[in-house]
Amino acid sequence: MTTSTPRVTAQGQATRARIVSIAAELMSKQGVARTSIDDVRGAAGVSASQIYHYFGDKAGLVRAVIGFQIDATLDYQRPILDHLDSIEALEAWRDKAIANQRARHCEGGCDVGSLASELVETSTETRQDLMVAFERWESPVREGLRAMHARGELRADADPDYLATALLAAVQGGVLLTQIRRDTTPLRAAMDAVIGHIRSLTTR
Repeated sequence: MTTSTPRVTAQGQATRARIVSIAAELMSKQGVARTSIDDVRGAAGVSASQIYHYFGDKAGLVRAVIGFQIDATLDYQRPILDHLDSIEALEAWRDKAIANQRARHCEGGCDVGSLASELVETSTETRQDLMVAFERWESPVREGLRAMHARGELRADADPDYLATALLAAVQGGVLLTQIRRDTTPLRAAMDAVIGHIRSLTTR
């Protein structure tokens, strides 16, 4: 037996998107645990029944926020993120990440990373959502490095997948220390260390 997904009108889609955007902003400022359905309802100017209609419960809303935040993160980093197939592109990506932190006065950390630190142990389903989010982020990094490897620009013994994971880990750790210190030096140092290692593996 199959169940059909209720159709959502264009107006309904716009309302849902607005609720998610507002929920994401609230959760970013005050944390997921301290953001209630009533907080979101009041800020969005909708009824609680609308929120439950679109998301089922708070867990469903949180899952939507995870998707919203990774979409926003990836959209900000494009088109650089989709062409990370040279040292120069990796350095441009680093510069964009640093510029973003400076624009935010090194406050707030990584929107996706902050969600992960608060939510990763709350449920298996949420951890899976976070895994998917970070995989979406790591994938274009990995593809760019694989392209360099396929062209022979990286040594045969270089592992693009391993290097992509190292780069994303550098971003996350660097942003966290940048947030704590209110200084972008940790982010630059972490990304430079991995990019420098990748440079050492090039065949030029």
